Amino acid sequence: MTPARPAAALALSLVLFGGCARQMVENKEDMLSAAGFRAKLATTPEQLASLQRLPPHKFVHQVRDGRNVWLYADPTVCRCLYAGTEAAWQTYRAEVFQKRIADEQAMTAQMDMNYMTWGPWGAGPWWY
Repeated sequence: MTPARPAAALALSLVLFGGCARQMVENKEDMLSAAGFRAKLATTPEQLASLQRLPPHKFVHQVRDGRNVWLYADPTVCRCLYAGTEAAWQTYRAEVFQKRIADEQAMTAQMDMNYMTWGPWGAGPWWY
C-alpha cells in the first residue's frame, strides 16, 4: 500500500466526521433557538476572545442578578453565544427528552419492521 492511501483515507474520514459533527451542532442550536435561547454574534475581537474562553459546545450555568442564566458558546460554527433563562433551559431539556423518545420509537419501529420481514432467523436457515 502506498503512503498516500492511508493519508487520503484519514483526510476523507476527517472531512466526513467534521461534517457530521457540524450537523450535530447545528441541530442543537436549532433546538436552543426554538426553546427561547437568544444568539449573539461575536463581532469584535474582544467578543470573540471572550467567546473562546468558554468551553466550546458545552452549557455553562451562571447566576446573574439572582437569576439563573445558561450559556452555550459556539466559536466554530456560528461564532456566537446562546444565552437563555431558566425557563428556556427547562424547555430545551424537555425538547431533548422528547426527541430521544421519538428517536427510540423510530428505531424500535424499524427493528419491528425488520423482524416482520425476515422473522427471527433471517431469510432462511444458514445452509440455504
